[in-house]
Amino acid sequence: MNALSQIGILVITTLGGLYLLVVLLRFLLQVARADFYNPLSQFIAKATNPLLLPLRRVIPGLFGLDIACLVLALGVQFATVFLGMLLVGAINPLLTLAWSALGMISMVIYIYFICMIAMIILSWVAPHTRHPAAMLATQLIRPLCAPVQRFIPAMGGIDISPIFVFLFLQVLRMLVENGAAYLGAVGGIRNLIPGLM
Repeated sequence: MNALSQIGILVITTLGGLYLLVVLLRFLLQVARADFYNPLSQFIAKATNPLLLPLRRVIPGLFGLDIACLVLALGVQFATVFLGMLLVGAINPLLTLAWSALGMISMVIYIYFICMIAMIILSWVAPHTRHPAAMLATQLIRPLCAPVQRFIPAMGGIDISPIFVFLFLQVLRMLVENGAAYLGAVGGIRNLIPGLM
């Protein structure tokens, strides 16, 4: 692979991965019923509206979920991986679609993982912060932690539910990694798939 192809892959995967992150955050924040008027929520909405609003006219929601947002995320991921594969010279649309789906799932796991770590650190360093990012992270992980907190209440004022959520996320990550390896996403191919690290 020559230097121009490597630069092209870097630019495509970085920009595609960043936009995929924004689209997935929009979907996850909608699922969590996060504050829409938060400045970060407003940024995410404005960044995704140009592509999402036309899709919503064609793809309706289902069970309160924004299916158009998921389709947009899959489309962004597919286009990113496909363009990267095009530069490498190996094109397989069906395999690209499977890798794209696994990359999306992996990125969702990482979003939750990073939010959990941020909230744990902030609970010790700045427990009453009103920063917009911290507030959104708290709202984002609440639906994930709430079921665990019902079974495992705080002990002596210390909430140990994040340990079990981390364990669950780690198991999911391992399943995705094994699925990606089974489908041939190994070595340099993994670098073409945003979300798979």
